[in-house]
Amino acid sequence: MTQVLSDERVQEILSFDSEKRFTYCIKEVVANRQIWILVDEDGCVMLNTEDEDCVPVWPNEEFAQAWANGDWENCKPEAISLNKWHSRWTSGLEDDELSVVIFPNAEQEGVIVFPDEFDFELKKQAQKR
Repeated sequence: MTQVLSDERVQEILSFDSEKRFTYCIKEVVANRQIWILVDEDGCVMLNTEDEDCVPVWPNEEFAQAWANGDWENCKPEAISLNKWHSRWTSGLEDDELSVVIFPNAEQEGVIVFPDEFDFELKKQAQKR
């Protein structure tokens, strides 16, 4: 069962740098067995860098919901089970040549990885449990 984060804990986590948010995200996703994305009527929200198109993912609903403003105010957080991520999303993102941006902050800064790298990190963390 996912626990609700206090506002203080949310602010503390948001102050982490990209690498620390990446580590937090991997641990939370494995512990809660779900990954959060934002969706609208067209599907999953995408972010673009100069080099890559990315799907942003978050470790908790609170962080995905915080992104649902401005250009994304019509978006809703959606949980994807870890099993579904492993079985469908990793290969689907690879087939579409998309990357994953892990836990982007308000400045759209986050660690960008290939889907198979994200999958590897999640499975490595799961083995530690």
